[in-house]
Amino acid sequence: MSTVVLLTALDLEYQAVRQYMGRTRIQSHPAGTLFESGHLRDVPGTVALAVTGEGNVSAAVLAERAIAMFQPKALLCVGVAGGLKDDIALGDIVVATKVYALHGGREHPDGFLARPKAWPASHELEQLARYLAHEGTWTSLLPHDPPPRAQPACRAPTVHFKPIASGEVVLSATGMSLATRLRVTYDDAVAVEMESAGIAQAAHLNRSLPALSVRGISDRADASKHLADATGWQQIAARRAAAFTVSIAALALHDHTPMRTPLVPRTDRAMMPDENDRICCRIP
Repeated sequence: MSTVVLLTALDLEYQAVRQYMGRTRIQSHPAGTLFESGHLRDVPGTVALAVTGEGNVSAAVLAERAIAMFQPKALLCVGVAGGLKDDIALGDIVVATKVYALHGGREHPDGFLARPKAWPASHELEQLARYLAHEGTWTSLLPHDPPPRAQPACRAPTVHFKPIASGEVVLSATGMSLATRLRVTYDDAVAVEMESAGIAQAAHLNRSLPALSVRGISDRADASKHLADATGWQQIAARRAAAFTVSIAALALHDHTPMRTPLVPRTDRAMMPDENDRICCRIP
C-alpha cells in the first residue's frame, strides 16, 4: 500500500494536518522518533505524520528516518512561513517551485559571498498542486475561521507558485544583513522558513524522491511578526496550508483518479460540501 509522508515543524501545524486523518497508530523509529500513521477519508493508502522541530538539520534527519521507515511515494513539507513580497497576503499559500538554502557561502574580506544551492520541486507534485489550485474545490476543506483580530475581513487564500528560501534563523527585521542578502541573492524568493532545505536534501539523496513544500504566509518576516502572531495569523496560515497539502496527498495516493467523497476534517463534519463537489480529478 502506498504511503505519503507529511512533515511539520510546529505542533500547531501538526494538529492542522492531523484533523484530516481518521484512526491512527503510532510507529516508532529505532532511534525513538514517533510517527503517526493513518488514512485520509475515502483515500486508499497511508499518510504518515511527524513533527521535525525547527531547523533544517533536524528536518533532514527526520525526513531520512521517514523515508527509511515508510519508503513513501512522496514527501510533503507543510507549515507556515514569513512573506517577503507585498503582493502575497497574509493567509495566502505558497507552493515552493524551488527551495533555496540561503546560508550557503563564504566569508570574504569584502563581505559574505553567497554560494546558492537550490532544489526544484517535483514536477509531478507541482502539477498536482497547480491542478488543485485551478480546480478550486480544495477550499471546501477550509475551516470557517473568524477574521483575525483587528482585521476587517479574511478573504479566501490565493495559491502562489514561487521559490522560497530556507535558513537557520527566524527573520523578524528587514534591516538585518540576512534580509539584505535575501533581496540581493534570492530576489525571486517570496517566503522564508527553516525546514524545507533539509527535507529537500534528504529527498534528493534518496533516489530523488518526489518532494514538495507548501507554506501558509503567517507574517511579513519583519518587526511586525509578533503582531501577526498575536492576531491569529499563524493558526489560520497553518490550517490553510494543511488543507491544501492533504488534498495533494489525496491525489498522489489515489493515482490522480476521481474521489466520490471529499476529505472532511474530523472536528467539523458539518463542513462537508455538496456530494457533487470534487477534490481529486484526473489531470487532462
